Amino acid sequence: MKKTNAVSYATKPRAALMPVSTESGSAFIDEKIKELSSGPGDWRGKTLAKVRAIIHEADPEIVEERKWVKPTSAGTPVFSHGGIVCTGETYKNAVKLTFAKGAALKDPSGLFNSSLEGNVRRAIDIHEGDKIDEAALKALIRAAVALNNAGGKMSTKRK
Repeated sequence: MKKTNAVSYATKPRAALMPVSTESGSAFIDEKIKELSSGPGDWRGKTLAKVRAIIHEADPEIVEERKWVKPTSAGTPVFSHGGIVCTGETYKNAVKLTFAKGAALKDPSGLFNSSLEGNVRRAIDIHEGDKIDEAALKALIRAAVALNNAGGKMSTKRK
C-alpha cells in the first residue's frame, strides 16, 4: 500500500479548507471497516474490505486517501493512482464504488448500475448478498488507472 505525506485541500472557500493527509487514508478506511463490521449482521464492512482487497490486487500502486472532510462528515474513502480512480462510500443499503471518469470506461460486463445519466461518473452499487465479479472489477480498476495515466485522453465513446 503506497502512502505519501502529501496534503490536499477540498475546493471550498478559504475559511472552510481543511487539510487532508493521504497518510491517514489507510487508517481512515481501516476504521470505517471496523466500525461497519461491529454491528451484528452488518455486511457493509466485509464488503468494503473485499472491494478494497480487489482494488489492491488490480493495482498494488493504488493510494488510499481521505477526502472531502467537513464538520458534518468524516470524509470519503478515495482510491487514487494518477488521479482519483474511485471512491468507496457506504450507505444503509449499499456499498458504492463511484468511478471519477467512469463514463469514459468500457464496461463490457455491465458492472456500472448507478449514476448512469451523467457525462463523467459511473458507479457500482453493491447490495447485501450481491456477488462481486472480481475479474470485471479488476479490469475496470486497471482501465481507470490507465485513463488517469493517459491524462484522461482516452475516447469517451461508449459501445
